[in-house]
Amino acid sequence: MKKIIIAGLLTLGALASCNDFLDLAPQDKFTDTPEYWDNTVNLEDQCNLFYEDYLGYGNAGGQGWFYYKTLGDDQVDFQKNDWAWKNAPATSSDWKDAYKSIRHANFILERLSTSLMDEDDKANFQAIARLNRAWQYYQLVRMFGNVPLVISVPDHHSDNILYGPRVDRDVVMDSVAADLNFATKHIAGTNKQRFTKNMAYAMLADVALYEGTYCKYRKAEDNAGKGPDATRAKTYLNACVEACKVIMGNAAFKLNDTYQGNYNSTDLSKNPEIIFYKPYSKNTLMHSLIDYTVNTGGTNGMTKDAFDNYLFLDGKPRASTALNKTDAPKMVIVNVQKKVDGVMKTVQDTSYHIGHLFTVRDKRLSATLDSVLAFKGKAYSRAGSNAFTSTTGYGVAKYDNPQLLTTTERNNINRQYTDAPIYWLSVIYLNYAEAMAELGSITQDDLDKSVNLLQRRAGLPGMTLTPDADPANNMGVSNLLWEIRRARRCELMFDNWYRYWDLIRWHQLELVDSKAHPNIYRGANMTTVDKPQVELDTLNNAAPWEIYMAGSNTRKQVRTYDKKYYFYPIPTGQKALNGKLEQNPGW
Repeated sequence: MKKIIIAGLLTLGALASCNDFLDLAPQDKFTDTPEYWDNTVNLEDQCNLFYEDYLGYGNAGGQGWFYYKTLGDDQVDFQKNDWAWKNAPATSSDWKDAYKSIRHANFILERLSTSLMDEDDKANFQAIARLNRAWQYYQLVRMFGNVPLVISVPDHHSDNILYGPRVDRDVVMDSVAADLNFATKHIAGTNKQRFTKNMAYAMLADVALYEGTYCKYRKAEDNAGKGPDATRAKTYLNACVEACKVIMGNAAFKLNDTYQGNYNSTDLSKNPEIIFYKPYSKNTLMHSLIDYTVNTGGTNGMTKDAFDNYLFLDGKPRASTALNKTDAPKMVIVNVQKKVDGVMKTVQDTSYHIGHLFTVRDKRLSATLDSVLAFKGKAYSRAGSNAFTSTTGYGVAKYDNPQLLTTTERNNINRQYTDAPIYWLSVIYLNYAEAMAELGSITQDDLDKSVNLLQRRAGLPGMTLTPDADPANNMGVSNLLWEIRRARRCELMFDNWYRYWDLIRWHQLELVDSKAHPNIYRGANMTTVDKPQVELDTLNNAAPWEIYMAGSNTRKQVRTYDKKYYFYPIPTGQKALNGKLEQNPGW
């Protein structure tokens, strides 16, 4: 089945599009006859195109949604990744590609309306089309807010659709919810590589949690005049809870024995934690994620802010733990092969290890980072990989697997074929705990059957309803919500673009302002490093001051928050085509 899906993705051509701001009916080479749409094989071919929209680890040399999305407080790339846009662009693939997929979904739905296919088969394909239409509108609303809502195939004379105004984002999200509810009832099958009811419930849980918390925390001054809506928030949070219960009550799903095994496997089909994943295959469909984490040009490291977020094994944060809270590396003398006067010789060198720090911390930290720092002047090679440096000193090992892939496969673009999780059980547990806490109805049993299962796998004590206060809580929420959000951050570190959109829905985007929160541009403690070839932070009241400043020229680059960044700008080219499209505030 894995090869069948991949082959379908590679052989089906992309649907043609026209230049209008919303695309018209597809101009495909297949014979668009009533008989074509009566055939389930043809519908499978049409629906296979949707799998391309789930990027996973990326395709070939392209970037996906794991590791690459560095805008936030968890990672720093060498450019100190600024906001997605500084000025409104002329075009945007985020906008164009979404409407292309929406058009394809609408086209399938229109043709199925007159199909003579068996009713159950027809409902299955309608559900798949509606699920993917929902997925695209969810992305559009997150990015742009109000967007044109099109649920039919416009023709050249449908100016009211083609050139209509933006629709209230709440209305669009209600349409998303309706599509997903239909999908949860009618999609057939259980294959984890395919669209299924379970996958639809998982998507609904994500979408409903986003919408519920977004509507609870949004502010009128930052959201084009639309403020908090407690009733709407409660409705969607309850929808999240109910969707999570379906997955949690399904005996087919349970946590995988290891955390890292969800990310560095060449076959996720038998992993009991996985709900839906993107399969890769050697020499057929591959990615470059691991190569990017060992790139000789530099890698995107974890921030000090994220590192400090991980609890100690006594279940306490850095401020109150009784365990050793040092974060300085240990110098280790190592033998290395180095060319001296044209001859390879074994010589002694130093490296700086942080493995001892992991022994008292959340086990997810050691599964995520290298145990040796990698920085300018001290490149590190992970199990035969390219020698690389990290922007922060912390190298990301989470996705690598030297036991399954050869050195050549790990060190080159488009040579890796580890599968990418898209929806998995730990996310459901996190969604459930957060939604119940936001509703104010969470119990200890709720914690124990969700987030505390993740805590146990991480070697941590279970969370209680009344955790101690953490001075690092800078979100203005209860101690319990802070700890649930901490657990989410650690469990989903670098995963699936979650962190950025979590900050958006919690209305905490100001936390990625590097001047107000300098730890998001800081890296590893360099106190014990002998004459490090890195920039040390003697500014910003660093404590201790010997903290590695991420990347280069960091002090000259500051990411400054502005409320306009809660929305992407509408592409100017689309506004030129459609005069009814108003620009987002501040752009």
